[in-house]
Amino acid sequence: MPFDAQPTLTSSLVRLRPLCPDDKGILFSVAADPLIWEQHPVSNRHTESEFDKFFSESIESRGALLVIDAQTDTVIGSSRYYGFSEEQSEVEIGWTFLARSYWGGKYNSELKRLMLEHAFKYVDTVVFYIDPENRRSQRSVEKIGGVKDADLDSKGRVVYRVGKSEFGNI
Repeated sequence: MPFDAQPTLTSSLVRLRPLCPDDKGILFSVAADPLIWEQHPVSNRHTESEFDKFFSESIESRGALLVIDAQTDTVIGSSRYYGFSEEQSEVEIGWTFLARSYWGGKYNSELKRLMLEHAFKYVDTVVFYIDPENRRSQRSVEKIGGVKDADLDSKGRVVYRVGKSEFGNI
């Protein structure tokens, strides 16, 4: 069964839907906050030129999702599925960012729960690749049950995995 990389996922807290070209302006208004990117390898992604590259890659990936606060109908960020491997029975979740007013609470956990739940219909493992300096993202993945691999990957990133069998225990 082919992996559906752009589903519409909903809960009482967040809605995720496929990212489309018309979302660029509203998503940039969220991404334009430099503090969102301060621990990210592309720390100037808040600039229009760097965001344009990110947005184009997101659209081209055909796995990007817009994240919306379900209670206020406000765009609060985006996330993405990438690198589906039927052979390895895994997919990556990444490129997630949220408006700072949504940090540290239930929103990131809820959007990841929805994405994990969807992914586990198709794969046994979800992978997260995180820059070693991005402590915030590492903590947030640990909160949702991500287990850190012992070694960095070939690109120097920290690798976390969440398995289908562990997901129900989170």
